Parts: sequence; C-alpha cells; structure tokens
Amino acid sequence: MNYLQPERLDRLAREYVLGTLTGGARRRFERVLATSPAASLAVGAWQQRFSVLAAAVPPLQPREATWQQLERRLFPVASQSAVKAGGFGAWLAGLLSARSLGGALTGVLLCLAVLRLQPGLIGLQPPSEALPQSYVGLLSDAEGRPAVLASSLRHGRQLSVKLLQPVAVPAGRVAQLWALPRDGSAPFPVGVVPDHGSGVVALADSSETLFFNVTRLAVSLEAAPAQAGAAPSAPFVLIGPCVKLW
Repeated sequence: MNYLQPERLDRLAREYVLGTLTGGARRRFERVLATSPAASLAVGAWQQRFSVLAAAVPPLQPREATWQQLERRLFPVASQSAVKAGGFGAWLAGLLSARSLGGALTGVLLCLAVLRLQPGLIGLQPPSEALPQSYVGLLSDAEGRPAVLASSLRHGRQLSVKLLQPVAVPAGRVAQLWALPRDGSAPFPVGVVPDHGSGVVALADSSETLFFNVTRLAVSLEAAPAQAGAAPSAPFVLIGPCVKLW
C-alpha cells in the first residue's frame, strides 16, 4: 500500500491525530512517520487544526443531581461499597465514577460534534474531508525536534506560522524565515516568525509563485527583518522540508 498517496496520507494523518487509528494500522503508520517528512508534515498540519478545539468548545457542567443519579444507576454496588470502605476505596470509586467517565465521554462527543457540524472552526473545507491544496513546512532545531509549522494555501498570500516549541530570540534580534530553492540558488526572505504562539506572515506574492521550486525553509536570527534581495547573515537555527500537499 502506498501510504504517501495524498488523499490516503491525509486520511491516515487525521485518524492518527484523533486517536481512531489503532492496532496494526497505527503501528504501520508510525513506521512510515519515522522516515517520511511528508507524513510528519501531514500529522503536524492536523495537530495544528485540532489545537483550537479546546478554545472553540465551551465547557458544560451538568447539575449535581444529574451526576448523583447516574452514579446510582450505573454503579449502585460500587457506590455503596465505597461509602462503607472509605479511604482508598472511596477515592477509586470517585475516579471511576460516572462523573469522571461521563466528563471524558462528553469531551470526546463534543469534539466529534464540532468536527462534523462546524468544520470551519478548525480550517477544514465543508465540501471535502481532504486538506485544501497547500504548501507546508516543518522546521526542526539542531536536535531534530519539530519547532515551527508553516502552511499556506496554494494560491494564498498569507503564511500561517505556529510554534511547536518556544524559539529563543535574543534581544535586538528577529527570527527571520528564509526559503531555500531546489536548484541551490540563494535563499530569499519570507517574513519574521513570532517567538511564541502563532502568527500570520504576509507574503510578497502567491504561495504558488514563491514556493513552487522551494524544498526547504529555514530560520536565522537577524538584527532586523530582511528586505528583498538580502542574504542570511547568521547560521540557520531551524531548518526543515517544504512540501506541497495535493
């Protein structure tokens, strides 16, 4: 099976991040993930989209009486035994109570409901389950740890940047993002990466024009944002592949 076929890779990455890819299928995909930059990028893209779910779904707190009724109906023997035993038994019963299990189940159901009914909240396109045509870059530090995820629609003029770990930017410096062309020609500046959280970089042209022949992105620490035609004046502290997803 070709796991890197775009539609199949997108589906597997989505199920892997959701946790619905299990058993042998998950183990096989993890082996692909360990060796394929494209698979890592697809997983990173879905992690970025799912990361806003916690902020998008408001907390729900059922009434106390509702939890008590559920506990009596679902765990009548356990509840009575825990009350008599006290101590560790009461703590364990509380951990496995309908309140704890119900809270976890409610969270899962809410996530699935948001994904199905309001895909726009996480950047999905309602007519299709596939990711939109995009350029995606995943930059790693010197130890190989993913640090920055960058993505832009194929014909878009904005680059969404999300930090997967903080980037240490000394005072008086900026984290300058560079594009490295396939033919080995000089890197060209793309924009400034935020030192924490996420942000949007305005592009000088469409993604298709800028990144069509780009295979890698990199970050160097510069004294000021680089202008068109400038070259890096410091070593790259982050670097990684840039691929097209379609």
